[in-house]
Amino acid sequence: MAVGDLGTASTRSAGRRLGALGAFGRLPERAQRIVDGETREAEVLSAWLVVAIAVFFNVLYAVSPKALDAIGAFRPVPVVGGIFLVLGLIRVALARRGRMHGWLVPAFTVIDFTLLYGLIWSFHLQYQQPAAFYLKAPTFLLVFLFIAIRALRFEPRLVIFAGVVAAVGWAGMTAYAFDAAGADVDAPVTRDFVAYMTSNSILVGAEVEKIVTILLFTGVLAIAIARGRRQLLTAALGLSATAELSRFFDPTVARRITSGDGLAPGRGEMVEAAVLVSDIRGFTRFVADHPPDEVMRLLIAYQQRMGAIIASHGGAIDKFLGDGILATFGCTGVSPTPTADALRAVLALADEAARFSHAFAAAGGRKVDVGFAVVSGRVLFGTVGNDGRLEYTVIGEPVNLAAKLEKHNKIGCTCAVTDAATLARAEAEGFAAAAAFRLVPGVAVEGVAGSVDLAVMDRAAAEGNA
Repeated sequence: MAVGDLGTASTRSAGRRLGALGAFGRLPERAQRIVDGETREAEVLSAWLVVAIAVFFNVLYAVSPKALDAIGAFRPVPVVGGIFLVLGLIRVALARRGRMHGWLVPAFTVIDFTLLYGLIWSFHLQYQQPAAFYLKAPTFLLVFLFIAIRALRFEPRLVIFAGVVAAVGWAGMTAYAFDAAGADVDAPVTRDFVAYMTSNSILVGAEVEKIVTILLFTGVLAIAIARGRRQLLTAALGLSATAELSRFFDPTVARRITSGDGLAPGRGEMVEAAVLVSDIRGFTRFVADHPPDEVMRLLIAYQQRMGAIIASHGGAIDKFLGDGILATFGCTGVSPTPTADALRAVLALADEAARFSHAFAAAGGRKVDVGFAVVSGRVLFGTVGNDGRLEYTVIGEPVNLAAKLEKHNKIGCTCAVTDAATLARAEAEGFAAAAAFRLVPGVAVEGVAGSVDLAVMDRAAAEGNA
């Protein structure tokens, strides 16, 4: 498995893609799905925040004492609060269905500020004061909250749009108050700050300051969101790369690759692990005698079934060797029972291989014989190669012996082979199916010096279980 080609190249290309996204261009499909998912969640959250604001308005109005002698008949707070609540719930429904996108987002932004400014504007009518009265309303502070809500989507343009709408809206509110002040002696334009604070007069600098503050707040927030979005894209590309690499490598190895951890050649560690080797008997002849599509149909179906079982027992596929599989237990993740896990996997694999063989033959193929071997011991797990091409691999005598024992299946007409020491270690780790293996002491195995005490599973027994 070429980490240099698939791992390092993926992380480097991710960086290049990110560099090309200076204007937030198109992401890879998997990464775009991650960003879209985060955006949908953010829109749901922002919709609930609007609902919360509406509830706050209504509750606050309900519990606050009413100065009936100073308030006219017109009471806009419950009306606007009710509209906010209804629209907020509509937004929640749309967001949960993934429909809050396109023109709807800026449209609701305009609606939010229209309602908010309409509420503030109504205060001078409600309290029977000059128009300049509403310029001092503390409800103005909610402007910044509504701008900040747009930041949840990590889209700077929406924050900028909200800020511009807020600034233009308040400029309109100020212009209306100025126009009304021209005909109202109780609300003159002044330059005296004390007079401004203690009367209904209008201070030009104060309103300009509010508008400038809105724009500055929007600018700073947009910059922060732009930086945050860049981090979101980086994370999405990283998750996408990890997900893609997990199709080629064990997920733990994929995470190491994308994080850059331990990618230098020559890094490794000695671990107690179990090595599993599987191989399809007569596959070379099958390739020669059958069309390529049938060959690939067999191979893909076999690898999918075997790979799922290995993963479910805590194993990691080191590599696919054509029709063979090299898997490890206890290398990519610490396990107190790697040998027992491997032999449990062999029992499940043998059973599945027998069912697969019958199903493939019934579908017009031929009977498929698969051999397995497991050996445990200390192995070296790490990276080999050079800076241009790296490979995670496992090295050691257990690997060599497992490959030779798997070939012995053909000679002994067996389904699975392990050595007696491995079986004993598995039993010590809690393996309770030792009866499935038959002990055969003193066996000569091709390529192995001296005799080996084996534990074998007969093919007839595996087919009987199926």
